[in-house]
Amino acid sequence: MRILDPTASVRSIWFEKDRPEVIYGDLRVEKIIMEYPATKERKYERKRIFEILPDVQMDYTSMPFPDGTFDMVVWDPPHLYKIGTSSILAARYGKLPGFDTWKDNIRGGFDECWRVLKINGTLIFKWAVRDISLKEVLDLAPPPLFGHKTGSNSQTRWITFVKFE
Repeated sequence: MRILDPTASVRSIWFEKDRPEVIYGDLRVEKIIMEYPATKERKYERKRIFEILPDVQMDYTSMPFPDGTFDMVVWDPPHLYKIGTSSILAARYGKLPGFDTWKDNIRGGFDECWRVLKINGTLIFKWAVRDISLKEVLDLAPPPLFGHKTGSNSQTRWITFVKFE
């Protein structure tokens, strides 16, 4: 089985972060160091380090793979555009290009994920509902098979698509 994660970032959704069956991709290759000074509430300095080291550096709207390459694609794209570049979420997951272009970006990602997926392959899609509703996103996607929201207060949604013949 061949699996693609085109937006692996820091591989936070993966229990095993180096599976040989998975190609971990991302647009970014970088080491991000975020330092937080001590405060009245927190008496010590804090440093967070994030390393984004994909197997293949790629843009999920234009992937370097032939049609029908993967049995499964796991896609967790950036889902925020109303976020500062110095935030932890932006550092870990990236951010959408902006309000005027996010639909083209996400539609292009769905098109590419679908293109590289084999017939009868599965696309697992993760979306956190914050800046953009799930309905707006699914209007850009193939018809989903089923989905799930995580936890009673969670904004995170998992959606499954199958590329039937």
